[in-house]
Amino acid sequence: MNVKKIALACAAAVGFSVSAWADVNVGVTVSATGPAASLGIPEKNTFALMPQSIGGQKINYIILDDASDTTAAVTNTRKLIAERKVDVVVGSSTTPASLAMIDAAAEARTPMISMAASAAIVEPVEGKKRWVFKTPQNDIMMALAIAEHMAAAGIKSVAFIGFADAYGEGWHRETVKALDLKKIKLVANERYARADTAVTGQVLKMMGAKPDAVLIAGSGTPAALPQKTLKERGYTGQIYQTHGVANADFLRVGGKDVEGTLLPAGPVLVADQLPASNPVRKSAQAYIQAYEGVHGKGSVSTFGGHAWDAGQLLAAAIPVALKKAQPGTEEFRAALRDALEGVKDVPGAHGIFNMSASDHLGLDQRARVMVKIENGKWVYQPTK
Repeated sequence: MNVKKIALACAAAVGFSVSAWADVNVGVTVSATGPAASLGIPEKNTFALMPQSIGGQKINYIILDDASDTTAAVTNTRKLIAERKVDVVVGSSTTPASLAMIDAAAEARTPMISMAASAAIVEPVEGKKRWVFKTPQNDIMMALAIAEHMAAAGIKSVAFIGFADAYGEGWHRETVKALDLKKIKLVANERYARADTAVTGQVLKMMGAKPDAVLIAGSGTPAALPQKTLKERGYTGQIYQTHGVANADFLRVGGKDVEGTLLPAGPVLVADQLPASNPVRKSAQAYIQAYEGVHGKGSVSTFGGHAWDAGQLLAAAIPVALKKAQPGTEEFRAALRDALEGVKDVPGAHGIFNMSASDHLGLDQRARVMVKIENGKWVYQPTK
């Protein structure tokens, strides 16, 4: 029997045709340029660290830049599905782009793993969203961490300013819920665009309400603008940010104006400071070592960690899907969706993932810690 016949016989023995040796194609759209570049660049860099083979199948990562533009993210998604025949789409970096991509992924019955935060991306898990998963912590999980910290610090009133898009709206919605639970009053509610260069009017309105604290719901470097303006105008209350700012670029742009900021973040941000008993410390350190081994000490960010976690989910799900169907087929995409939904106890950079038919995030409270910016560094704040 020649080599070709042996290959055919082996394929038949496990219930596949010879085309089972087709590559698994992973399509990725990230915001590597534009206002969200500080999110997209470490995500893009992280895909270079991903395994080239999973379950005996070669993995191809096809990466496109959507330039922080929602329309471009949708165009990329359709191109990856129609032209590159991808088995799964990963992206994008921001909530508005990810929400816009859902229709294209679901219509093509192609699983999608978002690297953006809003719970609206995956909730409720029905209809088109049955095809969508995500890796960042939900807004409400992080909003509760902030509200709990505020209550413990004796804060009674809060002013809110967020992006004028789905990210800001989602955070406002969840912040209201969290503050209500802790009997904290929201005294101001403002918005600004990611590309704005001034927010003086919004800041003056917030300061006029005399809040004990301000919560800024932005991401990446644009989230520094309200904080710098607050400092320029003499605000001395406590300032909180969301996990959307957890990277070195925010520290660089914010400089002295972001000193003392408090925020919830994934454990990967301060992995080396966590107690040995923390269940995420080891898996978070694995990502840090991989990323910093290529890009240098201190280069890691939580956003790259979201991409890494997407890779961990795929590493767990692809071998399961391969038992049912061949890459490049509708059957494989459906099997991969089902396998992602069945992921259990997968350790990532941000937490331990346990997906289900009603939970396409799969993270619990182990996926968050409180962090403070001190002397230009992230400092873990143990829960008292």
